[in-house]
Amino acid sequence: MRLKKDVKAMKWSEVQIKTTTEAEELVANIMYELGVTGLAIEDPNDILAFQQSEEDWDFIDPELIKQDYEGVIIKAYFPENENLLDKIELVKDNIERIPYKENGKSLGQVTVSEVYEKDWAEAWKKYYKPIKIGEKIVVKPAWEGYEQKGNEIVIELDPGMAFGTGTHETTTLCIEALERYVKEDSIVYDIGCGSGILSIIAAKLGAKDIVAVDLDDLCIKASNENIRLNKVEDRVKVRKGDLFDNISGKADIIVSNIIAEVIMDMAEDIKKYLTDHGIFIASGIIDEKTERVKERLIHCGFKILEIKVMNNWVLIVATKE
Repeated sequence: MRLKKDVKAMKWSEVQIKTTTEAEELVANIMYELGVTGLAIEDPNDILAFQQSEEDWDFIDPELIKQDYEGVIIKAYFPENENLLDKIELVKDNIERIPYKENGKSLGQVTVSEVYEKDWAEAWKKYYKPIKIGEKIVVKPAWEGYEQKGNEIVIELDPGMAFGTGTHETTTLCIEALERYVKEDSIVYDIGCGSGILSIIAAKLGAKDIVAVDLDDLCIKASNENIRLNKVEDRVKVRKGDLFDNISGKADIIVSNIIAEVIMDMAEDIKKYLTDHGIFIASGIIDEKTERVKERLIHCGFKILEIKVMNNWVLIVATKE
């Protein structure tokens, strides 16, 4: 996301939650269900792993090593608008006021501070470096240099405030699945496109026609910028809408990296937009909700092709029977 110097930067509120390693996944899931599209997670276990195996890490901020809090810090960002106070209260209701079953204490402590979009959008970039995913996909920040190797497909990305850098497990799982299922001339729908990363990768893998859909204006903007950056605007079209509202016709592949509840809600509709034997790639599912999503898909006439798990995040691939 680029801001002109003469334009006032948008103000956001940073909601910071101090929690424990044991409760990290639960807190993260609560935040996703409250509508947060991306989280920054600072975990001392990552620092320990870095110190034990420094050569496996591309980059880590020295300030994190100095962090004096021994638990996990989770940060989420909300735009300052008329709903902000309600959202913050909702976060507190779910995090501070519900005892965690393991110890009877709250899930964490919630604090709020202001941050400007320019500051936030620039600050996180120091954590984001080129990463190889799957067999040949390399996701490279637009501001970083990278020398392509062999048959690698390099994706240029500037996600701005949108979710989707390739580093989150759910995005990684979807990218690996696209590598397995996208064929030359595939038609792909990306429902909840975020930064546009999955749509761009589908195009780079040979798909001929991709429709990327999101309800968030920031995601629409980021997707369009990244699509132009990767020169695939002739095949990827971005539409603003809620799920399938602005889609007509059928796709060979539908990919959706959202949350389990949304996937279950739209399961019946998915069939209408898939070709016979078309593929549905779903992620954003936490481990304990896998069976519910699987059962819902089977109930709606899908055959489960594969289930993959990465750090308690789940990918389900199904086909229309």
